[in-house]
Amino acid sequence: MRDVLADILRWSSQGKAVALATVVRTWGSSPRIPGSKMAVSLSGEMAGSVSAGCVESAVVEEALSVLKTGRPKSLHYGVADDAALEVGLACGGEIDIFVEPLAPLLRPGLQGAPSAFDRLRASLEKGSPIVRATVIRGRADLLGQTLLVEPDGTVAGSLTSDLRAQVLPQARAALTVPVAETHAYPADTEIFLETQLAPPTLVVVGAVHIGAEVAKIGKLLGFRVVIVDPRRAFGTAARFPEADQVTNAWPDKALQEIGLTPSTAVTVLSHDPKIDDPALLVALRSDAFYVGALGSERTQRLRRERLLAQGITSAQLARMRAPIGLALGGRAPEEIALSILAEIVAVRCGSALAQRQGPSASPGPVGAS
Repeated sequence: MRDVLADILRWSSQGKAVALATVVRTWGSSPRIPGSKMAVSLSGEMAGSVSAGCVESAVVEEALSVLKTGRPKSLHYGVADDAALEVGLACGGEIDIFVEPLAPLLRPGLQGAPSAFDRLRASLEKGSPIVRATVIRGRADLLGQTLLVEPDGTVAGSLTSDLRAQVLPQARAALTVPVAETHAYPADTEIFLETQLAPPTLVVVGAVHIGAEVAKIGKLLGFRVVIVDPRRAFGTAARFPEADQVTNAWPDKALQEIGLTPSTAVTVLSHDPKIDDPALLVALRSDAFYVGALGSERTQRLRRERLLAQGITSAQLARMRAPIGLALGGRAPEEIALSILAEIVAVRCGSALAQRQGPSASPGPVGAS
């Protein structure tokens, strides 16, 4: 939802009706995963995607039809039949897509309570998880009915009481074990259960040129970007317009206040031990899924010696990606930033590209000496 939210808000403010298409089930080598979304306005504008482009035009037509009838619709696409010139997936996979008009989600709740859409929007904007359960198959009067569950125990939505009782335990569990999957219930009813998660966080320690490029690419990839640099002349919102937060606290204090979770990546880029070392002492002891540090082989050797002397264990030190980034060979700040984000993505996705055989097995991008 996050990648289409801005467009939905803009179209809605212009008085345009909007349909939302969601991938709810996939088979084989489908191009987009369950939960992927595309929004379509009544004037035919589109945002997001539900495939690699092979079925988008067909989904837009179906979305416009949904907006005219006001009734949700389930779609299925498989391998393209070239002979019949039918739309399909050239990759050989199959997908189910649920298309719904957004209007029911925009209606206020009872006694002026926020609408389902407002609850989703608020959750996304404050970075709090929320679970949505949507009826995607069943009786016509049930299609599109929704249940929302929030971490504080709030339960809202239009889902009928009998279904609500059955779905609620799974929805609450999805707050801690995120899902995007379809579940079958009695009377041939299917419900798509989806956890809307807070965006992953990318912490950039060191408001340097490379850090600015890392922030740009990180924002493009959907990270919440935080810049940390105690030097006020360096760490400014003007220099980092993509950043969600800029702090001039010392790195050890800043990282503790930010809170490093399993969805946090930390990049240490200042190349100043007074700034880098305190950040690494906190990050290497945290749950951050990625910790990387810029610098040459000599810089890394001296850094490791200092960190060990300050109590970092060998196991903790082994978590440090140093030199930082995949060995793409680039030297320009933009190229180094690309190599850093490429490694972060590889680690996050469990790719073999992320594997290293030792602290210096991957030369990474060139760092200052």
